[in-house]
Amino acid sequence: MMQLGFVSAILPEESLESVFATAAEIGYDCVELMCWPRGQAARRYAGVTHVDVTDFGAQEAAQVNQLAARYGIAISGLGYYPNPLAPDAEEAEQAVAQIRRVIAAAGLLGIGRMNTFVGCDWTKSIADNWPRFLDTWGPLVECAEQHRVNIGIENCPMLFTGDEWPGGKNLARSPSIWRRMFSALPSANFGLNYDPSHLVWQQMDYLAPLRDFADRIFHVHAKDVRIDRRKLDDVGILAGPNEYHTPKLPGMGEVDWGQFFSLLTDSGYRGPVCVEVEDRAYEDSLASRKLALQQSCTYLRNYIPR
Repeated sequence: MMQLGFVSAILPEESLESVFATAAEIGYDCVELMCWPRGQAARRYAGVTHVDVTDFGAQEAAQVNQLAARYGIAISGLGYYPNPLAPDAEEAEQAVAQIRRVIAAAGLLGIGRMNTFVGCDWTKSIADNWPRFLDTWGPLVECAEQHRVNIGIENCPMLFTGDEWPGGKNLARSPSIWRRMFSALPSANFGLNYDPSHLVWQQMDYLAPLRDFADRIFHVHAKDVRIDRRKLDDVGILAGPNEYHTPKLPGMGEVDWGQFFSLLTDSGYRGPVCVEVEDRAYEDSLASRKLALQQSCTYLRNYIPR
């Protein structure tokens, strides 16, 4: 059976215990816990720390697991989404070091899964980013193997704001790039945290990867997206995506969730599916964000029954 969860980034002001309590109260099975270094990252939905992996050892892992058990909520994975290929060397080094800490923490917790971005120097082409990708990610994948942890790379291009233009801050944005990544680093510990919404606004088939990459999907984000076709026809696909697309709660956009879960179950996937709330219509208060989690849970339970 798949497990229904949510990404804890939407509750930045809440404690770890409150996150577990909210999940239990609404009726979720699991949560993906954010692990940013404290005080870092001003980007929207970034910089959230529900598990501080600094000096994280067996005792800290036991405390987190005991808290999860108290509320009957599993941890789907640890999440940290920086740019480890940033052109600024210090930023990239800090990101890589934190990814290593998150991998180690996931191993200590016994959950065996962490999710992140590959990263990208947005001023350079894919070809020009490739040597750094190999140099950076070869050792990180080896680290994951040593800790018996699967790395799930989210497929978000990170191409929404002016500072991310024109190449985006995450290389792993399309199936052709995933194939090249997995060919270069064929480890069974290196795969995807798959979010269908990012393929929708890129005008790509979001269902085909469920078949083509079935053995590489370690974790799933449930987020929908609405495309304003009138605006897209006006500005074109080379415009900033925020000019024509809007992230929405599951069931309020263009993803056909019936088809999605039909193919996902047929593929043999039995892992977590975590709601990622980025719908600004529900962000004016903590109560609204919790309502978004409730609404998403109610909707997705049609496909992931308890």
